[in-house]
Amino acid sequence: MSMRKGAYAGAVRHLAIVAVGLAMLYPVLWLLASSFKPNQEIFAGGGLWPHTFTLDNYRNGWRGFQGISFARFFGNSALISTLSVLGNIATCSLAAFAFARLEFGLKKLWFGLMLVTIMLPYHVTLVPQYIIYSQLHWINTYFPLFLPKWLAHDSFFILLMVQFIRGIPRELDESATIDGCSQPMLYARIIMPLLLPALITTAIFTFIWSWDDFFSQMIYLSDIKLFTVQLGIRALFDPSGSSDWGALLAISVLSLLPITLIFLIFQRYFLDGIATTGLK
Repeated sequence: MSMRKGAYAGAVRHLAIVAVGLAMLYPVLWLLASSFKPNQEIFAGGGLWPHTFTLDNYRNGWRGFQGISFARFFGNSALISTLSVLGNIATCSLAAFAFARLEFGLKKLWFGLMLVTIMLPYHVTLVPQYIIYSQLHWINTYFPLFLPKWLAHDSFFILLMVQFIRGIPRELDESATIDGCSQPMLYARIIMPLLLPALITTAIFTFIWSWDDFFSQMIYLSDIKLFTVQLGIRALFDPSGSSDWGALLAISVLSLLPITLIFLIFQRYFLDGIATTGLK
């Protein structure tokens, strides 16, 4: 009898979890369903299934505006995100290796200062950064969006990799050093292969944050030819109320596909990177 009650309780818990999950997914499902509806049907009711199925929203949205299609915007976003991923993987891993394995003066002080930068809101440094980039004539270019990633700008990923490297036994370093392995070779041949889960976690987060970034892109980009997907979607929106909502929703769905696919493909490595970080 108790086993039956336990089974019923488990079933109720699972049903509750499924219900909560569907409630949380409803906005995404509505977005997907509405992208296949004509404009006059989108706000006609709360139902998900379209009465009239159409692909015109995707065709009209992909056509873009002012003679520039969304293929250009997707390419711009992919370029920025890819450069950001490569920069974070290269420089953050080097900084993490230095903090975790090397000895140098004021190491604890520099590590503490690095941690402090994690607590600073982005808006605190926005004005000084804008002034610096303006003096370098980098406004309306991609440099402010990806170049900081090549200077170990994201302290969160440095901390993530430091904790992961600290979990790698130092005996491996000692054995490699005895075999004649220098510090650069130790980093490239021992640490980097073992750091793969943390690197993939860094790559996923960096790509998602760079792809979804709107604020920085809005601040530094004004030339329509340099627009990213997020700025292109914003340009489709007309505050006067005459927006092509179908095209807007269709492009919004397409903008979610890259980050969704990347997360699904590398999900196992992502979970390994989070689960094993900091373990001894």
